[in-house]
This record gives sequence, structure tokens and C-alpha cells, in this order.
Amino acid sequence: MIIIGHPDIPFDPLYYVESIEEIVKTPSNSTLWLGAFADAKEIAQHCYENHIAYGVMAESVNDALLANALHAQYILADHSLASKLQKIAENYLFDAKILVPISDESEMEIVAEAGIDGVIFQDAIIFSEQS
Repeated sequence: MIIIGHPDIPFDPLYYVESIEEIVKTPSNSTLWLGAFADAKEIAQHCYENHIAYGVMAESVNDALLANALHAQYILADHSLASKLQKIAENYLFDAKILVPISDESEMEIVAEAGIDGVIFQDAIIFSEQS
């Protein structure tokens, strides 16, 4: 199980960007956080074309399918959608990992029992005002 952002486990944070221009402000070789896929398709396309690792939030199966086709590293979704996406990801051999955003360690067990790739804590994402 992938666990990103837990205080006891070292991790590489995701850097939130809202535009292609903001990418240059992030550390080289970092993974970007684009937010909702529906609002970040242009940035996702740019990341795909330039081989930049990124994660997005999927709000539908179609979002996840498109994000995977654009080589997203992480596809985040709420628990109920993540369960559906995990089955699709296994069937179609997604390269992207399906993650559920959580706020408490106790939620990890539920995600693990559902067979979802992993979890991500809010602290794993660095927003521009923190950098």
C-alpha cells in the first residue's frame, strides 16, 4: 500500500500548480498536484508532453480514464469512486496509482481492506503559500 504524507514515513511532496507557468517555480523532478482533472486538462496535457510526473483528482470514471491516458502518476478519488476505479485500473493495467485522500491514520485500514493502491494525507501537498 502506498502511504504518502504520513508523519512517520518519509515522502516526496506534491507541489500544487494552477498554471503551466507555475511549473518552473517547483523543484526539478518533483511531482505536481493539479487539483481536479476537469479543471486541469491543459496542464495535464503539458505534463504528458514534457514527461512531468503529476497527480489529479478524478470526479468520474471518465476523468480517471483520461488522466491515465495522459500518464498521471496518481489519480485521487473519494473512497466510493476509488473502489470502482481500482477495479478498472486493474482490468486495464493502469500505470497510475489510485489514491484516497485521508485526514486520519484510522482511515488507512478501510482503504487497505478495499484493495485500493494507497492513501494520501493533506500534508503531502505543498501549496504555493507554503513554498
